[in-house]
Amino acid sequence: MLFVENLVKRYGEKTILHIPHLEIPEGTIHLKGINGSGKSTFSRIVAGLIPYQGVVLLHNKLSPDGDKVAYRKAVNHAESEPNYPEFLSANDLIQFVAKAKGASSIQIQSLQELLGVNSYLYDPVGTYSSGMLKRLSLCLAFLGNPSLILLDEPFNTLDVSAIALLKDLIEESHTKGVNFILVSHQDMRDFGITISATYLVDHQTITAI
Repeated sequence: MLFVENLVKRYGEKTILHIPHLEIPEGTIHLKGINGSGKSTFSRIVAGLIPYQGVVLLHNKLSPDGDKVAYRKAVNHAESEPNYPEFLSANDLIQFVAKAKGASSIQIQSLQELLGVNSYLYDPVGTYSSGMLKRLSLCLAFLGNPSLILLDEPFNTLDVSAIALLKDLIEESHTKGVNFILVSHQDMRDFGITISATYLVDHQTITAI
C-alpha cells in the first residue's frame, strides 16, 4: 500500500524522521510510539500536509509531490487535536471538504447523523467542546472515496458511545476496501479493533513489530 524510501524530515537543525526504507501493506495498521517520537509528523507527511525529502508512494503510483488533487482524494486525515477557524460552522467545513473530496449528499447526511454532528451543525466552531470537534474531524475524514484514512489518536476525547460508533465505522469502511493507519500510543486492540500489522516509531525511524 505505502512505499517510503530515504524519507527525511527536519525542523531546523533537528532531524525528526530518517526512514531509509519502509513498506506498509494494505489493511488496518497501528502506528505506535511515545509522544514526540514523530508518529504525527509521519501521518502529516503521508497526508500531504507538510513538506519532506525522499519518496512516498501510495499503491506505487500516487505521491504527495505528484498529482496533488488525485492524492488528496485518495488520502484522508484527521488530527489528534483538530483546530479549525472559530467563526466557521461544522456545515461550512463539511461542505468545503465534501466538494473537494467528491462526496455525495447521501454520504454527507449519513456521516453527520451517525457521528451526531447534526445537533451543532450550524453553530460556530469556537463554541464546540473537544468531543464535538473530534466528531467533526472524524466526519471530515470519512468523506469521499479514500483509499487510505489516517486517524491520529482516533479515540481521544470520545465518549463510550462514540468509540463504539467509530469502531463500527472503521470496520465497515475496511470491508469496502478502505485502508487505515491508526496513529496512537494506545493499544488499538483495547478498543476492539482488528489490526493487520503494527509499526513502531522510535529513534527517528519506523520498523515493523
